[in-house]
Amino acid sequence: MKKNSSVFIFLDEEIQPFGEFVVPINFELDTTKLVDGNHVLKIVSKDPNGKEGIRIIPFIVRNGPSIAIEGIAENDIVDGIIPIMINAYGKGDQKEFLIEGSETPQSTPAWFWAIIIGFIGFAIYYFTVEMIKGI
Repeated sequence: MKKNSSVFIFLDEEIQPFGEFVVPINFELDTTKLVDGNHVLKIVSKDPNGKEGIRIIPFIVRNGPSIAIEGIAENDIVDGIIPIMINAYGKGDQKEFLIEGSETPQSTPAWFWAIIIGFIGFAIYYFTVEMIKGI
């Protein structure tokens, strides 16, 4: 009679596994009970002869409200007074999407203003040249 391998599933740096199963298994990892941030899923398998294998899977949980920041980015070098805009919004749940606050307002990018100024400058040039030709 053939005996199956077993697996022990650990989360983060826990000493005790949160599950011990005979393979093959299917299970659901409920991330809603975990704090946002970096986590590690460690699976230790043991075959019937006692040999062990380890698989480590790092993952990031982002269940909390999303935070959007405009005005400063990671590792920016800054001086003086910097205006910063912060927006945070929840995603709702898997059954209901929250539209309220889910879009972060952003300032108009500099390239847009450059295009507008270029267009206005060209329009002034064009009308000036046409007015001179008409004289």
